[in-house]
Amino acid sequence: MASALDEDTQQSLAEGRESAKAFLRSIQKDLQKVFVVFLLGFLATFWALRTYVWEFLYNVTKSNMPPAIAAETDVIATTPFEVILLQAKIGLIVGVIVAIPPLIYVSRDELRARGAWPQSPIARWKLAGIGLLGGGLFSVGVAYGVYAFFPIMFSFLAGFGLEAGIQPTYSIVMWTEFIVFLSLSFGLAGQMPLLITGLSYSGIVQYETFRDKWRYAIVAIFVFGAVFSPPDPFTQLMWAFPLIALYGFSLYLAKLVVTAQRSSDRIDVLDAARNHWNVVGGAAVLGGGLVYAFYEYGGRTALNDLLRLANSNWRFLEPGAGFGVDPVTATAIYAAVWALAFVTVATLWAVYADLDTTSAGYQYGDPAAIDVGELDAAGVRAAPDAAFAEMDEGESLALAQAAIDDDDPEKAEAILDRFDGVRENGENGDGSEDADGSGDTGATDSGGAGGAGGQDGLMGTVQDRTSRASSTFLSELTEDEDGDAEDDIGGYYKDVRFIFDSLRSRSFRLVAVFGSVMAAAFTWLYLGGLATVRNDLESRVPAEIEGGINIITLHPVEALIFMVKFSILLGIVAVFPVALYYAWPALRERGFVAGRIWQVYLWAGALLGGLLGGFALGYAYIAPGLIGWLVTDARLADMVITYQVSDFLWLVVYTTIGIGFLADIPIAMVLLNNTGVPYRTFRNRWREVTVGIMLVAAVFTPADVITMFLATLPLMAAYGVGVGLLFLVTFGGRRNLSPPSKVVER
Repeated sequence: MASALDEDTQQSLAEGRESAKAFLRSIQKDLQKVFVVFLLGFLATFWALRTYVWEFLYNVTKSNMPPAIAAETDVIATTPFEVILLQAKIGLIVGVIVAIPPLIYVSRDELRARGAWPQSPIARWKLAGIGLLGGGLFSVGVAYGVYAFFPIMFSFLAGFGLEAGIQPTYSIVMWTEFIVFLSLSFGLAGQMPLLITGLSYSGIVQYETFRDKWRYAIVAIFVFGAVFSPPDPFTQLMWAFPLIALYGFSLYLAKLVVTAQRSSDRIDVLDAARNHWNVVGGAAVLGGGLVYAFYEYGGRTALNDLLRLANSNWRFLEPGAGFGVDPVTATAIYAAVWALAFVTVATLWAVYADLDTTSAGYQYGDPAAIDVGELDAAGVRAAPDAAFAEMDEGESLALAQAAIDDDDPEKAEAILDRFDGVRENGENGDGSEDADGSGDTGATDSGGAGGAGGQDGLMGTVQDRTSRASSTFLSELTEDEDGDAEDDIGGYYKDVRFIFDSLRSRSFRLVAVFGSVMAAAFTWLYLGGLATVRNDLESRVPAEIEGGINIITLHPVEALIFMVKFSILLGIVAVFPVALYYAWPALRERGFVAGRIWQVYLWAGALLGGLLGGFALGYAYIAPGLIGWLVTDARLADMVITYQVSDFLWLVVYTTIGIGFLADIPIAMVLLNNTGVPYRTFRNRWREVTVGIMLVAAVFTPADVITMFLATLPLMAAYGVGVGLLFLVTFGGRRNLSPPSKVVER
């Protein structure tokens, strides 16, 4: 059988294997040393977990909890070998991480011979400085998570769970992984200054890009926090605010490094401090004075009262308490430390202020260091040519687009004109005339910002430049040689794009409906709705079952994650009729549906009626009956009834709202037949429907084959009921409720 890889690819893979073998043979004598380091890291981690780390993490978890909540919180092992396997897994990971530096060190000669190591020597103090800075930032991020974020977060999560009737009994694996991964994410987030500074210094990403796209960075921080931190607003803010401040500090460092790189002279920190001695001195007085006022004028007492009201165990002690230093001396030391911190910040500001002067060519006189993005239109036209000579077309377009986004088309036009003028001068020679002999170096005459060209002409110029090298893939996909693509895949692409374009102008309303319903559902569950549902269902447990149902949470944020998922589900249900209403004209024009827009009300009413009817049936009879049967069966077998919160609540959802969805399937099939989907399509496409239902069940049910089939079978049964109902309504397909639509005939 012919190979799927061509000869060049096979040869490259073979050469790679040979290089890897040669590389391993060359460092074979040193691999034993690397393995010893790995083994030491593994054993040390294994020992530390058993003797110190578990207790430390447990104390961190309970450190800020009120005594009543701390007494109810526990960490359990759910399998016999869970703890030792977790220790081994963490030990292996730490051992590998510890062994990487010595592996790189012993293989440096081989890496240098293969061109994978810098040929020019790098000063060790620079490497040490970068390593210490990276390690320090990582340690600060982890320390923030361990000593500030986790104590407050666990206190809130445990208290919220108990109020909802959910026992905070965490699985040791889930609890440990949650702490470790969240601490790791804080540590990695602490590397942001190094990452942004390195990318800016190397030119991979321009500093101006990080500066101008700060809004996108803030959104990305909140999205990143939504993935790695609990989904409640309080912990989201605790996650986001430090990272936003760190992003600002990263921009500051990148500004320092990039300006120093672009400048012809070195920047003197001491000179900057002397130039702004009044600010630096005032910062020192302010830092020391705040500490003195905090201890001498009731600041410590007021803050401790607030912490006491918040049920926090943290307290600010008297100066010197625990260090064996008298209060007066301790206050002086604290004031000096904070004064030094304020002086450091003020000095950094002084350097930044001088760098702003540098960027305008004032102090160091480097025209290429001018930040064109900070200039106005007049400043762009007056800036020296050197500021544009080092630009490429992508940078000029990015600056012009940023100006357009800021509603400053005159500045965007000036940037493009200056860039083209400098480029033409560089090609023709200094002072040479253009081809027409006019000597005009402007790119085009667009009539100025308010002339005939105007902003539309400028937008067209920018868009035309940015699309010079773009391909015609989509046009080839959507058009054939005859210009008629309605019968191929391009036609479907055009249909879908047309429908989505019709919704684009209504996107704000759709997002508003989705966000409002989701926020309302989450707020109701968050403020007691979850406890109400849990208590109501528990009250339906048979009277002979003593103690009711004990519901626990194995993961610290398990209940909150369920609330978010359930709220998203309700938001999708709520936004569906609104999206259908706005998309109906486009759907009808492209042949997907037939009938006037009033049918949207029929759709919404019928589906909502089926959903509410099924929900009422499930909540009143099916859910209590099923839960009561499960509880009774377990109690008669002398079992302790303890359910995981996510499994219990999703069982409630499946037996209530799920019944409504089952009822909606036949209703939706009748409605689709009324819009042009014939009976024979439903009958002949049952295989595709089965595969689709199984995929949906695999995503929305627990990762278990049995539960997947338990969800698939009722859905297929409902689909069969819908086919039977359509058989009766359409007389076996002889009289559909509506003629087949264009899409079905296609």
